[in-house]
Amino acid sequence: MSRIALLFALLLGSGLAQAEIKTSEIPYKGPDGTALIGYYAYDDAIAGKRPGVVVVHEWWGLNDYAKRRARDLAALGYSALAIDMYGDGKNTEHPADAQGFMEAALASAPAAKARFLAGLDLLKAQPQTDASKLAAIGYCFGGKVVLDMARAGVPLAAVVSFHGVLAATSAAKPGDIKAKVLVEHGEKDTLVPMASVNSFKEEFDNAKADYRVVVQPNAKHSFTNPDADRLSHAGHGSEKGPDLGYSKVADENSWNDMQELFKEAFAQP
Repeated sequence: MSRIALLFALLLGSGLAQAEIKTSEIPYKGPDGTALIGYYAYDDAIAGKRPGVVVVHEWWGLNDYAKRRARDLAALGYSALAIDMYGDGKNTEHPADAQGFMEAALASAPAAKARFLAGLDLLKAQPQTDASKLAAIGYCFGGKVVLDMARAGVPLAAVVSFHGVLAATSAAKPGDIKAKVLVEHGEKDTLVPMASVNSFKEEFDNAKADYRVVVQPNAKHSFTNPDADRLSHAGHGSEKGPDLGYSKVADENSWNDMQELFKEAFAQP
């Protein structure tokens, strides 16, 4: 056997050649008994525990995009769980349905928090997760959810909102926010205007929070989602879709910002 063939055989035997992102759907229940579905991802090439990150979906629900972000995080070395804030893993591409799902999920702030915490507990229970190092990221509706969790003092090292809803259900007070917070916002977001950004900054300044707001130039709402342009225009009959748009530059830059925050929050080299 040649030296190269021998090396390849050793790699196969050790499992290193077959390392990959492992995924699974995990059923769980909310505190009210609602059936929920989590999408879990981790890299089996990494030994031992690693920081855990919760992913909260856009107003569309737990769709392929939210699941892809869990896989992206797993590829970075995290234990990642895309949680279900609507129940039964339901999702849609129709704005009216999405609006209804979102309003129902946010109708009770305590219920929304409880549903988030059920997902966080599921992530902590995974054997790959270091439960002492936790973060959460959210998109659109999910951005509001994770920011509200930061406002509520949920013990997270870091929270990142991508083109999220910034209005507070209950404004943070000094000492409430324990997480390092990053807000990635589109300069041309008409759904969450700059007035909301300014109100958010005032709130977080008053709360003496450790936060950063990055305004991505020329980016619209949903700038991280490659399906944004299609979802803005297609499949809604005579209805005018929401003002969405994908930006590759803003997507990549905001993802890099998130990685830098996580390195700091988790004290990674």
